Amino acid sequence: MEFKKAYIPYGAYWSTPFARWQGSFASLHAMKFAGEIATRALKERSISPEVFETVVFGMTVPQHHCFYGGPWMAALAGAPAVTGPFIGQACATSAKCVETAAREVETGASAATLVITADRCSNGMHVYYPNPLGQGGRGDHEDWVWDNFGFDPWAGQAMIQTAENVAKEEGITREQIDECTLVRNEQYQKALANDREFQKRYMIAPIEVKDSSGKKTIATVTGDEGVFATTRDGLARLKPVVKDGVVTFGAQTFPADGNCGIVVATKERARELSRDKSITIQILSYAQARTKKAFMAKAIVPAGDKALERAGLEMKDVRAIKTHTPFAVNDVYFCKNYDLPITGMNNYGCSLVYGHPQGPTGSRTIIELIEELVILGGGIGMFNGCAAGDTAAAVMLRVDV
Repeated sequence: MEFKKAYIPYGAYWSTPFARWQGSFASLHAMKFAGEIATRALKERSISPEVFETVVFGMTVPQHHCFYGGPWMAALAGAPAVTGPFIGQACATSAKCVETAAREVETGASAATLVITADRCSNGMHVYYPNPLGQGGRGDHEDWVWDNFGFDPWAGQAMIQTAENVAKEEGITREQIDECTLVRNEQYQKALANDREFQKRYMIAPIEVKDSSGKKTIATVTGDEGVFATTRDGLARLKPVVKDGVVTFGAQTFPADGNCGIVVATKERARELSRDKSITIQILSYAQARTKKAFMAKAIVPAGDKALERAGLEMKDVRAIKTHTPFAVNDVYFCKNYDLPITGMNNYGCSLVYGHPQGPTGSRTIIELIEELVILGGGIGMFNGCAAGDTAAAVMLRVDV
């Protein structure tokens, strides 16, 4: 869809650090945690929750009482008088939430919408499905996170196999994948420079994690948790995860926990809520696409093409690109298709390096895209990322400084 009226106020967005699963955020209820962070972030930005007419909530791993979805999330964020949808679209959740919020604004249904995305991959649900026809009446079961990483019921393959399928068909080598991984880790180091100067533009920290009583601090999180040192020799020593494959554990992301928030509003309301009224951020378009079975990474190209077309743009018009990168294969394929150097995208890092809490991953990536464009003095930006089910979603932005 093309948008004309949807804007993001500068600075009216945030992200927690991402913590590797079973880390510091592992015991936190994802929705309650997101509500606490949203309340803190809005207060720090002098934004009253009363300005919101809709809350769009995105999450992919169920939490206790999440049946109450959007309405509960709105109340937790300090806006108990409003409601909104609960969206779960795998790794495309954030992009879909932003698009849904932009539609609210575009149609005049809401002058200001709060998008909150949250997930806790840690301690995911163990689900039991009654099945009276099972042997002895025994039901079916699954580990929500782990089992779905390992099996797509339509494609019949694990997600990592889809990366291997694309690598084989496109002739993507182990050397190309490792080189991309090294570059992405070097780019992430820029975000940590000068005492994390870039991340402090949007990241909520420090975060004190309390015990079950809510009184004792058991951890203080000041930045991303679980990022591992990556070297050329270290990558070379790793064996492929799949026999005869090219993707190692070093060249793929890891599950994580965290949450994000983004405000989407009319141009007038965005100006009122902005930290810097000289900066304008417009949402230009959204697109989603699906590729052939078990070739997930390839969906990013048709999604990108559609998003560009709907915005009336070409790739040469784009100044900054950020992607959700579950596998380095994705970025190698993207750059090959659009004739871009590996260094020409994902400045300041990406999910390949800092982890993937699923629902909020795209939100953080979009936030980093905005801040990069502000540093560059404005321009067109693209967010693009694949998602489970051999799909992808892309969002186009324009920042004027």
